[in-house]
Amino acid sequence: MSQAALGDASGISRRMIVKLEGGDTNISLASLDRLAEALGASFVEIVSDPAAQSKSLDAVVWRGVDPASQAILLGSVPARCEAQLWSWSLGPGECYAAEPDPVGWHEMVVVSEGRLRIDLEEGPITLEAGEYAIYGSAQTYTYVNLHEGVTRFIRNSVA
Repeated sequence: MSQAALGDASGISRRMIVKLEGGDTNISLASLDRLAEALGASFVEIVSDPAAQSKSLDAVVWRGVDPASQAILLGSVPARCEAQLWSWSLGPGECYAAEPDPVGWHEMVVVSEGRLRIDLEEGPITLEAGEYAIYGSAQTYTYVNLHEGVTRFIRNSVA
């Protein structure tokens, strides 16, 4: 597809597309999504390493002027009908045992404080603050607080 055709299909100027190709400009996430759609791809396909697993991408998608300013797409799973955002906290020694979700459900968990172990049928995952995990939740799993204080984490459930 030519730059002009891509510009017409995405609503983004050819000049902007030239600057993007040359690495001379940043693009908004919304504009990047429009480019992906015009190319017949998903946002995740555009920003991720083709060799990466869809579960764990770690793709820097946006950078600000300050080196500390960035947006990292940590991971992606297919979604067909629903996404839930949860804020969890577990006190010292606390655990939560879950029954399997329906087939097709996934969880994305990121720990903001403390230390969390997620016991899965395929084996345990231990996460420190700032770390994350993505897994299919159509299996029994348990959240276990391994921290002496409160462990806090964000959980996205996606189907």
